[in-house]
Amino acid sequence: MDVSLHTSSLPHDDPDASLVFYRDVLGFEVRSDVGQGKIRWITVGPAGRPDTALLLAPSGADPGITEDERRTIAEMMAKGTYGWILLATHDLDATFERVSANGADIVQEPTEQPYGIRDCAFRDPAGNLIRIQELR
Repeated sequence: MDVSLHTSSLPHDDPDASLVFYRDVLGFEVRSDVGQGKIRWITVGPAGRPDTALLLAPSGADPGITEDERRTIAEMMAKGTYGWILLATHDLDATFERVSANGADIVQEPTEQPYGIRDCAFRDPAGNLIRIQELR
């Protein structure tokens, strides 16, 4: 069997802020931007890596979600406990400096973890936890 990860998804509550963060701060290229207003599905990905994408989707847009569930999602996003993703880079210090210089909510500065990786963590504009580990 030949299976690969193509697209992961994170929620957003402000598509413009998410677009600026992933495009201008992390340097991802925009693959598509569908919808209008706050109801937009934005696909971004690392430049030169068309096989890997991240879908930034409006939170709670699924018609099968109840109002109570929408409120719960909004509360969890505000606390930063709803969505997360793990990224990797060859230069963690430079990446961390760029992200922190652009005002990201820093959760953890670059740290050598006891389980053998070096990483940092911050939140995107929607509150999603972004961890970046250093490739060695």
